[in-house]
Amino acid sequence: MKKDVSHTIQRAQRFPVILIGEGLLVGAAAGLVVMFYRIALTFAAEWLNRIVTAIKGDLFKTAVWFVILLVMALIVGRLVKWEPMISGSGIPQVEGEVLGKLKENWKRVLPAKFLGGFLCLLGGLSLGREGPSIQLGAMSGQGVSRILDRGKTEERYLMTCGASAGLAAAFHAPLAGMMFSLEEIHKGFSVSLLMSVMTASVTADYIASHIMGIDPVFQFELEHVLPQDYYWILVILGAVLGVMGALYNKVMLLAQDLYKKPEFLGVTGRIVIAFMAAGVMAVLFPCVLGSGGDLITDLTGGEFVLGTVILIFAVKFLFSAVSFGSGAPGGIFFPLLILGAFIGAAFAMTGVELFGLDPVYINNFVLLSMAGYFTAIVRAPITGIILLFEMSGSVSQMLSLAVVSVTAYITATLLKSEPIYESLLGRILDSGGKKKSEVRAGGQKVLSEFVIMGGSVLEDRTVMEINWPNNCLLVSLERDGKEMIPRGKTRLKAGDRLTVMTDERDAGYIHDKMENLCYTSF
Repeated sequence: MKKDVSHTIQRAQRFPVILIGEGLLVGAAAGLVVMFYRIALTFAAEWLNRIVTAIKGDLFKTAVWFVILLVMALIVGRLVKWEPMISGSGIPQVEGEVLGKLKENWKRVLPAKFLGGFLCLLGGLSLGREGPSIQLGAMSGQGVSRILDRGKTEERYLMTCGASAGLAAAFHAPLAGMMFSLEEIHKGFSVSLLMSVMTASVTADYIASHIMGIDPVFQFELEHVLPQDYYWILVILGAVLGVMGALYNKVMLLAQDLYKKPEFLGVTGRIVIAFMAAGVMAVLFPCVLGSGGDLITDLTGGEFVLGTVILIFAVKFLFSAVSFGSGAPGGIFFPLLILGAFIGAAFAMTGVELFGLDPVYINNFVLLSMAGYFTAIVRAPITGIILLFEMSGSVSQMLSLAVVSVTAYITATLLKSEPIYESLLGRILDSGGKKKSEVRAGGQKVLSEFVIMGGSVLEDRTVMEINWPNNCLLVSLERDGKEMIPRGKTRLKAGDRLTVMTDERDAGYIHDKMENLCYTSF
């Protein structure tokens, strides 16, 4: 079917109804894929624990395990070479495609990411399931779109739905999945998109929780709500998390650079190093292997003293950099939450000595620090707050979560630390991903929505006064819930929602130009 201008506009007019039904379909598909991925990783974690126990003190079994790790590394390296878009988290790739800057092939990404992520977690790399789950969900959305022969505008909505469903199914966090997909992936909001994303997220969560259970990911008790007398400490904690988040971003990007300096290593060589490092950790420091969920149980159970907390944090931090910097398929989402928890525990234990903090609140600081650290690194504060109360099952910490997250956000921003996923996307584009996208792009028409911010270039100016980007058509304007056809003398106001049309090959360029017009004052 030809996706011309009239077809695209007519189809968009029915989006509020169409997308709800398609969101249900995408949520079911993504929920099933991610549920099977979670089951596979559960087996991987169990097998890894048995292997670590079996090789302890046995030189021959240890040598055999290193050989197995080498074989797995070679397989993962071949997978990454076969489909480069599975490298790393997968979230930047999804974001890039939704913005029209990258191209992925769901038929290749789905099997390669699934197997690659499984092998990396089986090998013990310090990576998480959330990034791959989001990419697997988004590719499920793309697959549904391609099977149903939908246009590019609709496909991007369905990929956003799939990303939301992927996070919801991975963490039993439907609200966080919905918010993350809007705040970080799509970077936009509309009623039709919200309803479809919500439908997909809830559907995927229902499917996954029906099989995996409804228990929250982090199961530890918060016996007391932190008194407001301690809130001044939260500001200090937020500042510390902002600094540590900026450091995390810098180290992760530096790790990628260090891996790439010896050009002879290549893709496979870098992944081999990460797997060999995992083998060393299995012998010397096995508690840092994998995503680290068991560490939270021990930490909140009072198993560690301050020195142990600092040591585990330092080793886990460096091992995460070695794992992620290699380009192996796996996320940073869950490991960074673990690191945030250890920062919070160390801070609270120190606070007990310096500030007279009551030890019963240490677990509160563990939870709060996960949200603040996530916010400082990803720069998605609303998602961080919602995610942590869903993952912990506790809604009593909302105000303190907000205080820590906002302070961490401000601190990281003042330090001029770019959000990690934007930095990673920029590197993918700089390495040739953008050229690849432009070559493969077709001529379908794409609709994009933007909201005019107060004080921006567009506010209080007429349509004819604006120097609009080339190959961009302003097709509609929504104000106070009413849609109108913009004319040359139409005066734009803050809060107006603009819908623009462009060719698929120009979508990424137009997105950046329109963001500058709508969100900046120069």
